[in-house]
Amino acid sequence: MSKSNPSIIIGALFALIAVILGAFGAHALKDSLIHNDSTETWKTAVDYQMWHALALILCGLVSTGKRLSLVCVCCFTVGILLFSGSLYWLSLDGPRWLGPITPLGGISLITGWACLIIEALSKRSNKAHE
Repeated sequence: MSKSNPSIIIGALFALIAVILGAFGAHALKDSLIHNDSTETWKTAVDYQMWHALALILCGLVSTGKRLSLVCVCCFTVGILLFSGSLYWLSLDGPRWLGPITPLGGISLITGWACLIIEALSKRSNKAHE
């Protein structure tokens, strides 16, 4: 039996949570989000969490097992927590000091995509040399 790739598990967990938070925002928190005029912010948080959960799963599929694989997973994980996490909290009228944290999460997500591109190209290059 093969060992499970942690990034696939982490990605699937983030995807599951995104579905739950999307439904929660559309139903249980609907009035609160409308009152705070933050429905779109909540939806953005859910969308970005889902897309980057899928990116984590993709990391697991293209992983070469090198250090860059771990950097990629860490960047996406931190990015989801900072970007989507701060948007969720701000949507619920959280402290405004969280606003500057959101772009840090965005930078982490961008870095994760760059690492994923390099990882995929590295894997392709390694196959060409075999």
